[in-house]
Amino acid sequence: MGVLNVTPDSFSDGGRYLDRRDAVAHGVELHRRGADMIDVGGESTRPGARRVDADEEIARVVPVIRALVAEGVPVSVDTMRAAVAAAALDAGATIVNDVSGGLADHEMAKVVAAAGVPYVLMHWRGHSTEMDALACYDDVVVDVRSELLQRVEAALAAGVEESSIVLDPGLGFAKLGDHNWQLLQRLDELVELGFPVLVGASRKRFLGTLLGDRPPDGREDATAAVSALAAFNGAWGVRVHDVDRSLDAVAVAGAWRRGHG
Repeated sequence: MGVLNVTPDSFSDGGRYLDRRDAVAHGVELHRRGADMIDVGGESTRPGARRVDADEEIARVVPVIRALVAEGVPVSVDTMRAAVAAAALDAGATIVNDVSGGLADHEMAKVVAAAGVPYVLMHWRGHSTEMDALACYDDVVVDVRSELLQRVEAALAAGVEESSIVLDPGLGFAKLGDHNWQLLQRLDELVELGFPVLVGASRKRFLGTLLGDRPPDGREDATAAVSALAAFNGAWGVRVHDVDRSLDAVAVAGAWRRGHG
């Protein structure tokens, strides 16, 4: 899943793809390089980010989604709002990636159920302005599993098909650095729940900390290492900014696991 942020304030590439033509060109290029899906987001979820209103979010993502779909590019929409998801689906998106797992907008699951599309439920405890204060766990893996299963139950109750659900442990969202590493070390405990698992570690702060406070654009090799290990340990997908390195890393992990190329 290739990341395409059409925002002015995302932590890694904020402002780089605000121009519609630049955004579409980048999305097409990510797909050409091998991304199966381009994940288009119009609201930053970096720590401390302020929310934009729904109309602004729709204005950012819908024209880009429509143009990418016209180019034959599969698109997911990264949003916490049901209204934005509905507009994106009307424009041709085929997956809803909800970082709040349905908690930010209780109408989201109904929109997804009506559309019959895959639904990514990420572990989330609160908005960007407060999430660092919510990073308290007895056992982060056990707690994340339990809270994700609660979101699954809510989605199923709203009519979402079980086969449409993808889980995301929410690395960096109400997680301290060691929480992220524990979730990755014990990824199999999430995979064994039986749902596809999406891992989104790309360029995140905990990788920069590991590498001596390296800035986001210096975290690509670490991101690729996470992609390889996630693939080796049964993840369904990875959400990344740099497609090439992760594709190579995942190819190596697959050959290693199979014992042949």
